[in-house]
Amino acid sequence: MDTSTRIGDNFSSVLDAARTGADWAWERIYDSLAPTIIGYLRARGAPDPEGVAGDVFIQLVRDIGRFEGDEAGFRSWVFVMAHHRLLDDLRRRRRRPETVAPPESMAALEDGGDLEGGVLDSVTTAELRALIETLTPPQRDVILLRVFGDLKVEEVAKAVGKRPGAVKALQRRGLEALRAKLEYPFEDEGR
Repeated sequence: MDTSTRIGDNFSSVLDAARTGADWAWERIYDSLAPTIIGYLRARGAPDPEGVAGDVFIQLVRDIGRFEGDEAGFRSWVFVMAHHRLLDDLRRRRRRPETVAPPESMAALEDGGDLEGGVLDSVTTAELRALIETLTPPQRDVILLRVFGDLKVEEVAKAVGKRPGAVKALQRRGLEALRAKLEYPFEDEGR
């Protein structure tokens, strides 16, 4: 597990403090998990990754009293929540599609960011998303939960409702497909 995203050696005291509503503990939990959860949701193609992450943390606040285990188990538990909230969000969006605002309604908005940096980030993100989108949905779920969630095979199996052997096979085939795409990027373009 990446130590920069860990809550730390005093995980149980942070968890206990969060259960009593201590702001510092919730800040520590949020800071350690939010970036990877949002990264997972973005890579998975969530239309509103920050919104879904917010839903995850709302559920976490509501259900934290039910959790028992260590930090690795906690991360797994939270990523299972993230996966389920993403599926809920995607189902909701299919049932009630959002309408796009006309461009003229955006004319009054100010440009508040670094345009060049934003373009470079979006190109990289767009290329990464396009590469991930070449995978089958089950392969994509498994690889993103393993990479962003840092989940074990058994934890991913529980999250996606498959056996560990099936998760291993999906991961292997997905990684092979990504490797082939990276080695031969123009293969599908008739070269």
